[in-house]
Amino acid sequence: QVQLVESGGGLVQAGGSLRLSCAASGRAISSYAMGWFRLAPGKDRDLVAAINWSGANTYYASSVKGRFTISRDNAKNTVYLQMNSLKPEDTAVYYCAADTAGYIATTSQYEYEYWGQGTQVTVSS
Repeated sequence: QVQLVESGGGLVQAGGSLRLSCAASGRAISSYAMGWFRLAPGKDRDLVAAINWSGANTYYASSVKGRFTISRDNAKNTVYLQMNSLKPEDTAVYYCAADTAGYIATTSQYEYEYWGQGTQVTVSS
């Protein structure tokens, strides 16, 4: 079993930045693909960014491309999401997830086997 714990969320003004962290325990995630998803009220859960096991392959939703950066430190068993130029529409609960088949940056939420509890990000206008 893998436990994932997100941190770094909070309240920020539009244009500001936040860095989310996802710390894994229980198993090493160095061979796993990792993803960040978000869930806003009244909307479906969407993939924000994903990264393969090595970090060489990444994916970004079009709405965040150029503003968000996903990265990982396998030595620390941690994945990050750097969020810059935040907009009110980025307000959501952000979740990290792990896919044990880590060769590519998995884009389907149904491929992810482990999920964190989420961290709230609120962007004020």
